[in-house]
Parts: sequence; structure tokens; C-alpha cells
Amino acid sequence: MQVRSASTASPGHPENEDLVFRFGPLVGVLDGATVPDGFDTGCVHGPVWYVRQLAARLGLAQAARPTAALTSHLAAAILGVRADHGGGCDLDHPGTPSATVCLLRDGGDRADYLVLCDSPLVLDTGDRVSVVSDDRLEVALAELRAVPATVPTGCVDDPVSGFRRAVTAQRERMNRTPGYWVAAGEPEAAYQAVTGTVPLRGPGAVRRAALLSDGASCAVEQFGLFGWDGLLDLVGTAGPGALIERVRAAERDHPERLRRHKRADDASVVLCEFDGGAVAATDPGA
Repeated sequence: MQVRSASTASPGHPENEDLVFRFGPLVGVLDGATVPDGFDTGCVHGPVWYVRQLAARLGLAQAARPTAALTSHLAAAILGVRADHGGGCDLDHPGTPSATVCLLRDGGDRADYLVLCDSPLVLDTGDRVSVVSDDRLEVALAELRAVPATVPTGCVDDPVSGFRRAVTAQRERMNRTPGYWVAAGEPEAAYQAVTGTVPLRGPGAVRRAALLSDGASCAVEQFGLFGWDGLLDLVGTAGPGALIERVRAAERDHPERLRRHKRADDASVVLCEFDGGAVAATDPGA
């Protein structure tokens, strides 16, 4: 498995709340949830700390049990990060640090994957491009948008108070059914992920895979710059950074197409290329 990656912070922001990593056969993209200004989290740690701790714990889980299910790895990692918090954080708070997860593991003749929340995985078999996604967050947000906002009698509604109500309502649906699931303080979220196995040899073998944070997948999902096959072709020929450059241009030129409260977002891309099971030497931190 040959791996190339790129990850950049949102323009004007000093910290990248995404993280890409590789630990031997395991590669991943984590996207930490940005905390809007003025919202409490019950925690002294932020999303940057959380994604770094979660990645480190995933690496330890993979090293300890190389063939265990990815759901077990993620559950162990979430439990490990709970301990890393120490005793001063309220991990049951609805704003506790959280992250989306996209994982792919090379098993020689097959690859295992795990997708939790809105960081999709794109798979190319040569004859077909498919997408593994978890759309429960988008469904939850659509349901919330369909419910008319209730403003207390005598109060004047405004964009700020409306945004606060929307964030509060979204938090109430996190890590529950019906609702959506992310990696946070509850290991049960790992077992709610979308998982599967794909062949790396023989008929239908995957030859390319892209792991994306939503700050990169928006090239297709929000901006419609190209299809998923076009995304893979761009990343394969010009590199992962080229996709992020296209997204940055689209964010500047077409902000009305964004479905986020931010004008831009951190963006991460990992491209995995498979060649009959051959393993190329790569930087473990790629």
C-alpha cells in the first residue's frame, strides 16, 4: 500500500482540527468538531488535543492486536482517551470534544474499513467507483431544519439566537438513536460505525482508495466540481494537495454553496494505492 496525504487548516486559522495518520497497515482521517464561540464543552481540552490523543490510542490498539476488528480498536481508543482526560472533565457533556473517523487497514488480500460520521471513503476497483458514507448527521440536520423554530413570546428572533438553538438541538442528537454518532466519550459509538471488507486481489479488487474529511469531500458534495471518479483522478495525478487547492478556490468563489456555518473548513485527503499487495516504504507519519 502506497500512501500520500495532505491536510491543511482553514485559511486564517492557526490550528488544524483534522489529523491524518498511518500506523503500519492502518491509515486514518480524523476531523475534530469545531466548538462555536460562546459554547461550553465541560472539558479543558479542545478538538486538536482530542484528535491527537485518539490517533495515538488507535495506533496502540493496532500494535497490540493487529488483526482485531476496527470497531474494537476504536472502542479501545475512545476508552483510552477517556482516561487521558483525567478527572476534571465532564465527558457526558453534550459539547465534549469529538471527531469523525475514517479508517482503512491493509490486510494483504483484503482491506477493512470503518466510517463514522461525515468523513467518507471512496473506493476504486477500476471498473467501478463507490463511496462508503455515514449520512446520519446530514439526516439529523435535515430533520432539524424541517422543524419550525419556536421563539418565546415577547422575544425577538435573530441570527445569533437562531444559531445557538440550532447548535443546542444538534448536540441533543449526538451519540443516540435516532440521531448521529461520532467518536467522543462513549465507546458504544465505535459499534455504530459503518464497516466492511473489500478485496485487494482478484475480481473486484480495490486499486485506489481516498479517505476524506468533509472539508475535502465538499468538492463533490457541496461544490459539484466533479464526480467521485474525477476526485480520484485529480488526487492520483496531481496529488492530495491539488484537491485542497480546488476546494479553497471554490470556498472563495462560491461561499453560498457551503452547508456549514463556516466560510471554510480544515481539509484532509489520504490516497492509498494498491499494487497486488506490494508494500512500499513510506513515512509512518504520512
